[in-house]
Amino acid sequence: MGRLNSGPFLLDTHAFIWAITAPDRLGVEARTAIEAGDSQLMVSAACAWEIATKHRLGKLEKADVLVAGHGRHTSRLRAIDAAITAEHALLAGSLDWEHRDPFDRMLAAQAMLEGWTLITRDSAFAALPGVRVLW
Repeated sequence: MGRLNSGPFLLDTHAFIWAITAPDRLGVEARTAIEAGDSQLMVSAACAWEIATKHRLGKLEKADVLVAGHGRHTSRLRAIDAAITAEHALLAGSLDWEHRDPFDRMLAAQAMLEGWTLITRDSAFAALPGVRVLW
């Protein structure tokens, strides 16, 4: 791939967590985009919602630190919190896509409507036209 643009990039939940806790787990292009000083990074409210949900269900190790420090972690990455709008919700709910995960559907809708490139290693997004993916 040629020179990466500076975004905007929307971080999938695992990309957000790994950017904070284990950057070596990120793909080379994803890590380059996240660490570039001129990248515009977005963290969806769906990411916070997913982390909090998995914490409540006991499905994410050490999630209490992620929940309590969410704003601090977002700031450390120089990222912007991306609110969920009614337009995002309507598209997420109506996407003609087999994938049922509500968090992924929201991220896809936000990426599509806002023109953001989604930083994810999740191959499910490859089946969805209109979502640019970087890993």
